[in-house]
Amino acid sequence: MERAAVFDVDGTLVDTNHLHVVTWWEAFRQAGHRVPMHAVHRAVGLPSTDLVGHLLGDDRDKDQDAALSAAHKALYGQYFDRLPALPDAGDLLRRLAGGGWKVVLATSAGGAELDALRRAIDADDAIAATAGADDVDAGKPAPEPVEHALELAGVPAERAVFVGDTVWDMRAGSRAGVRCVGVLCGGIPRADLEEAGADAVYADPAHLLASLADSPLA
Repeated sequence: MERAAVFDVDGTLVDTNHLHVVTWWEAFRQAGHRVPMHAVHRAVGLPSTDLVGHLLGDDRDKDQDAALSAAHKALYGQYFDRLPALPDAGDLLRRLAGGGWKVVLATSAGGAELDALRRAIDADDAIAATAGADDVDAGKPAPEPVEHALELAGVPAERAVFVGDTVWDMRAGSRAGVRCVGVLCGGIPRADLEEAGADAVYADPAHLLASLADSPLA
């Protein structure tokens, strides 16, 4: 029977979370907002509008949202040609694909950003499909990104595992009814990932690959 391995990308397969923190912080600073970097870090993984709302609150001037998102996109775009894949990220995807798993990416990224992330991973031969930001109405922690990934794979939730690095990932996967695996390379503590629904937690893709035989992806 076919199985699906669904992966978040930022902070899970590519080491970008802290780049997002700095570029969001700078976008907020340019717009006159003082947002602590630790707060931005905890919000990374949310879609742009949701991240702005989470950090500035519902009483913010929502007319600024698009400009904030555009500023972040422009600042982050400076790194597109040198985004670093996390150790063994591509090898992990290829091992799973070679073992009969359908590998699908579920990410808040889209367009040129998603293209840059895929170049960094350098494992397009192992990726069956991608559920990007433009493919769903609601991003994580809503279940739609994971559900859409499962639709693309043609695999039911009970035969799927979702790997991510944030509490938003774990909540999205849990709400979609899939088993969730957390990785610590995005900077979120193990306890937070477990509380949000992670069945198992690994340091990074290299650790998961080395532990594959005893993992939910065995």
